[in-house]
Amino acid sequence: MKLAKYVYLLVKKYLNEYTKVIYASGGASNAAIACARLGLKTSLVTNLGSDQNARECILKLQKEKIVTSKVREHQNKPTNCNFVLWYDDDRTILVNHIDYDHSADILNPNVGISPKWIYLTSLSSHSPMYEDALIEYLEAKPKVKLVFQPGTFQINRGMEGLEKIVKNTEVFIVNVEEAQNLLRVKEKDVKKMLKDIGEKGPKIVLITDGINGAYMYDGDSYYQMPIYPDHRKAFERTGCGDAFASTFISMLSIGRSPLEALVAAPVNAMSVAQYIGAHEGLLSLEQLDWMLERAHEGYKVREI
Repeated sequence: MKLAKYVYLLVKKYLNEYTKVIYASGGASNAAIACARLGLKTSLVTNLGSDQNARECILKLQKEKIVTSKVREHQNKPTNCNFVLWYDDDRTILVNHIDYDHSADILNPNVGISPKWIYLTSLSSHSPMYEDALIEYLEAKPKVKLVFQPGTFQINRGMEGLEKIVKNTEVFIVNVEEAQNLLRVKEKDVKKMLKDIGEKGPKIVLITDGINGAYMYDGDSYYQMPIYPDHRKAFERTGCGDAFASTFISMLSIGRSPLEALVAAPVNAMSVAQYIGAHEGLLSLEQLDWMLERAHEGYKVREI
């Protein structure tokens, strides 16, 4: 009770000092917006309430040219609203999950067109239902590729709990701490974690490590990519991981190689870190390529 009161007072204090409302946030929306800005035709599958927040989210997504026909609005329910408590380089996210009436009917393989990629990210405790439906969908449509960037609920189930969906994954993306939790290990042996995850099925495994850059395993070789050099200090890091992951997949989708995608992904992550929230710093493909052309000569992939 004391902790709850402390959190309430802390939130109240910071809400009185400064607030910024960002609609259509969260892993799936962040990724959808990033992909759309990079030129991909993108559709979002998610749940919203029937309140003003839901209407604002829909307007934001449509402004970003995202197809919203698969967004389900639940009558007489509020829209999820999370708080990010931000101080200097540190942040804490207070997450609220509304109890919606969940259904995986949207993943019926006999309905609608087939995308090139499906991007599965953070879900609530209902995740297994969607994962099972998604596995059936992928089996019925083998040309569709899955990228999986799991969230807290999924990672807490451990690799054994995600084994079926991971087996059907083309690209798997986590950060170092998430990889450790997923594999139930304490040591920070990135190469071993990459291999252990890769042996479960993904063609490409990526592990991000903050200012230390990112690592990739393609089943044969291991690579390390530094962060994009920027003389400015990071302002706020919410959404950097989503920007990295969605940029990597976008590059693959437009025909670039995994190594080219690995070079491009940190650029968007760096840009997002210069703004509040996960959307404002997201780049267009033209802007991203412009920054790549002007990168320092030391900014390149190395095999490890």
